[in-house]
Amino acid sequence: MPEKNISGTNYTNIYKMTTEEKITKSETRIFKAVFPNTTNHYDTLFGGTAMQLMDEVAFITATRFCRQKVVTVSSDKIDFKKPIPAGTIIELVGKVSYIGNKSLKVTVKIFTEQMYSQHREKAIEGEFTFVAIDENKTPIAVIKTGTKELHYSQEHN
Repeated sequence: MPEKNISGTNYTNIYKMTTEEKITKSETRIFKAVFPNTTNHYDTLFGGTAMQLMDEVAFITATRFCRQKVVTVSSDKIDFKKPIPAGTIIELVGKVSYIGNKSLKVTVKIFTEQMYSQHREKAIEGEFTFVAIDENKTPIAVIKTGTKELHYSQEHN
């Protein structure tokens, strides 16, 4: 019997999915509340805390995409567009944006929501690069052999 996750999605045939299906199924969303213990002297979220959360979401997204061991090799162009004050809800969204032979990139966006209103806006965006590794920590193909689509870039869609 095929395994299903909480949402009922069948992940048994993950290696038979198209690249677009894998990207869609691996998108990761996490919500958190910003409390004073994660803020600086301006009462806004520490930049380092935001980056840690973004790297975690990117790691989960990359792992869900290829179902292999991955490691972060770089974080690129993290844009802090708006400060994130204590007392807001944040949503982190990770999505695969580029697939190479042995690496992939995940774009992570942080959106803020006011707790008691519908106001929502993008606050931070960044990109994280991961490499798939084997048991010897040697880089390996991100997509297992036998798949037709190796290179994908979100910009082409």
